[in-house]
Formats: sequence, structure tokens, C-alpha cells
Amino acid sequence: MARLAGRRLLFAAPVLLVVTFGVFAIAAASPFDPVKAYAGTAALGADAETLARLRENLGVDQPFTSRWWHWVTAAVTGDLGHSSVMRQPVGQVIGERLAWSTLLCAVAFAVAVLAGTVLGVLAARRPGSPLDRAVTSLAYSLEAAPVFWLALLVVWLFALHLGALPAGGLTDTASEQVTVAQVARHLVLPAGVLAVSQLPWFILYVRQGVGDALAEDPVRGARARGVSERTVLLGHALRSGLLPVLTLVGSRVPELITGALLVESVFSWPGIAAATVQAATAVDFPLLAALTTLATAAVLVGNLLADLLYGLFDPRVTFDDM
Repeated sequence: MARLAGRRLLFAAPVLLVVTFGVFAIAAASPFDPVKAYAGTAALGADAETLARLRENLGVDQPFTSRWWHWVTAAVTGDLGHSSVMRQPVGQVIGERLAWSTLLCAVAFAVAVLAGTVLGVLAARRPGSPLDRAVTSLAYSLEAAPVFWLALLVVWLFALHLGALPAGGLTDTASEQVTVAQVARHLVLPAGVLAVSQLPWFILYVRQGVGDALAEDPVRGARARGVSERTVLLGHALRSGLLPVLTLVGSRVPELITGALLVESVFSWPGIAAATVQAATAVDFPLLAALTTLATAAVLVGNLLADLLYGLFDPRVTFDDM
């Protein structure tokens, strides 16, 4: 296990370097001007000399390769730079928002895994039954539904039409402090939408895996020996049927991050979505690089976690084979 993690760590270093280099290269080719984005309306009446001085102060007058190398060498020491659009250190910008994005993604992912497992098992018990057809139809329908459309739909239904849940934000409008109850209430809709966007894949994977396991000879032999259906399902079929689901842990991380950005934007959730959009439109090199590095690291960690779980739960696979 340690050797696998070490190999992945060595592999992650060049990947992160290439990703950050690509961010600086794409941002340099962007039509957006970071100087005008920083100065705002004041840039409209500024002369060329003032804009050139501001460009020098922001460091965007240098080639993007120089800016990239300066950012990488500083990031190694813990200095992620200063965000021109947020007017804050990059570390502070991420620190203020990362916890809320992590909370949203963690709750949504846990709900998607649990609900997908339950619905997938129920569908796999009776293949071709009305319940199986209903669950699979629901999964395929949700798979085709865009995340932002689902978000707008639940805002209209639960917030505007029924008035049961808040439409967005982290706390109530008149509240002066953040409480657990308010956060939990405001978390229901964004976490629910994000969970629903991930649900179809878990349903279909669990249904297929458990269905295949129920058709295997060991499971048939257990039924022939008079083992209860509950034991057959939970003790034999579910254990082996969930192995393919472990691969989803890593493969769903990129879409989970993308979906979280859209959900946070719709529900005004105080995560990293707003910072990402502002950094992209303002060509904020340090913040863009840091956020992209963070997302890439999350994907790499998700893939590593999936491999570790697969090696731990599948006796046929050893860590030396990975």
C-alpha cells in the first residue's frame, strides 16, 4: 500500500507541473485583460503609461513562462501568491471557501453512494420487474438531466412554489451568525441536487454488479443449501457486487467538482465557484493556478483512494499488481 501511494505521489508531481503550465499558457492566450479587470471602470479613462505601470506592478508584463516558474517556486515554499481580483492572498481566498465546498461535496457524495446502493440492490433483486424498470428508467432520465436544470427546478419547486426550503445562501437573510441548524437547512437543496446528479451511475453499477453476483454459482449454491435470501443478498451478492462501484470513487470526482461549481453558482453557496469564475474572467494567474492544482490533486487522490479500496476488498488483486 505504501509503495503504491509513493508511486502515485511521484507521478502526481509532473502532472501538477504540466497542469499549472497549461493554466498559465491558456490564461496568457485569453482575450481577457487582467489589467482592465483589476482596474475596472477606471481603466477606461487611464492613459497608456498608467496601464503599463499597473501591468508591471501586477507582474503580467512578463512572459507567461516566467510567471509560471515564479509561481511554482514560490508555491513550493507555501506562498501561493496574491489574488488581484479578490485583493487577498490566494491561500486566504481558498481557506475561506474550501471548507464549504468540501462539506457540500462530501454530503452529496455520501447521499449518492447510499441511495444508489439501496436502489441498485432493490432493482437487482427482481430483474425485469416493475420496480427494476422504474429504477433504471429513473437512473437514465437523471443521467440525461443537466445539473443546472435540476438546480433551477428544485429552486422553483421547493423554494418559490412551496416555500419549504431557502433558495440559496448559507444562512437566513436577517441572521448575524452562522448556526448549524441554518447551515443544515440551506444545505439540503444544493447537496440534494449534487447527489442526484451523481446518483444514476451508482444505481446502474450496483444493479449490474449485484445482478451478476446473484447469477454466479456460489450464490446459487448458497440458495440451494437453504441460506436465507437476506444472507445471500447482503453476505454474498452485495459484497462482490459492490467491487465495481469502488472504481466510481475516482472516476466521479472530476464531474463531482464540475457539478459542485454549477450548484454553488445557482444556490449562491459560499464555496470556490465564485472565486473560480472571477479568477477565469479576470485572468488571475495565481488564483487560477492554485484552484486548478487543487482540483487536479482532488482527482488524483480520488483515483488513489479507489485503487486502495479495490486492493483492500478484492482478494484477487494485490497492490504489487497496480
